[in-house]
Amino acid sequence: MLKSPNLKIFGVTAVLSLLMSATNSAGAVPIIKIDGSSTVYPVTEAVAEEFQKSKKDAVKVTVSISGTSGGFKKLCRGEIDIANASRPILNEEMKECNKHGIQFIELPVAYDALTVVVNPQNNWANSMTVAELKKMWEPLAQGKITNWNQINPAWPNAPLKLLGPDSDSGTFDFFTEVIVGKAKSSRLDYTASDDDKLLVTGVSGDKNSIGYFGYGYYAENATKLKVVPIRSGEGKPPVLPSLETVKNSTYRPLSRPIFIYVSAKTAQKPEVKEFVEFYLKQARNLVEEVKYIPLSDAAYKLALGNFTKGKTGTGFGGKSHVDIDFSGIAEVGVTDEVLMKREGRIFPAP
Repeated sequence: MLKSPNLKIFGVTAVLSLLMSATNSAGAVPIIKIDGSSTVYPVTEAVAEEFQKSKKDAVKVTVSISGTSGGFKKLCRGEIDIANASRPILNEEMKECNKHGIQFIELPVAYDALTVVVNPQNNWANSMTVAELKKMWEPLAQGKITNWNQINPAWPNAPLKLLGPDSDSGTFDFFTEVIVGKAKSSRLDYTASDDDKLLVTGVSGDKNSIGYFGYGYYAENATKLKVVPIRSGEGKPPVLPSLETVKNSTYRPLSRPIFIYVSAKTAQKPEVKEFVEFYLKQARNLVEEVKYIPLSDAAYKLALGNFTKGKTGTGFGGKSHVDIDFSGIAEVGVTDEVLMKREGRIFPAP
């Protein structure tokens, strides 16, 4: 019986296809997947670029933005290796990670001064109190507080145009908790975006606008924006965000740590392990390069030790707000050293 030449050709083609697939798979470039906070994005992106140069592109690092909440969702589903986060992981997010059998290593990588900005033509809002910001952003303000003079009678009877991060943002969580008093508690009639560059464009294009985001985005666009000094209370002096005011604990309550969360499982991959070690060793210089506030050398060394030991869990008990006090003398707050020593302590999800 004669064999079909078509079947013979098909067989050879299939074998060649399988061999080519195996070859391509063997030679594939490893990919490290990172997603999450837009605030942490500039730091991680800078590290990723330098890491890829050092590896001569033998490893590919992808850094995307889906907000802190979005990053945690993907990390807990096992879809990414690392989540960028502008706040600590929350209890409900830990529950989701437990559900999927995902453990994580929590690594603070820098400090940020959450920055309130207005249009450069705004000549009235030269400082603001926490109470004024609350009056502006709390849920009760929705549809009612629509003009600047409703916040302060000395300000003009002009429309109040609010811009800010969307509800998946860790910056949104942090701001609402320290300003309004409850995370995610905010008026909804404002222009929301997960892209801080769009917020910059919006504020710089409207005289009556006001917004907030990480300090790095302000520093990068300082000529287009006017920063608003914050007074923590009546009678308190207005304080501008800066490396110095974060370090001396005078820029309150909008100073905060920012993080990366590494999947404990994928941390065992050689490329992920090497990337995180590179991150922590190079962070100080690269954090300053993108206008954020670095941790101390001792803190980065401690973080590296915790990563090497594979310490999993969170040191912040499922809360989104961490009150930082570098002086160590405030009644509420933690010092730089204490912050890092808390890293790696396990708070199991309830």
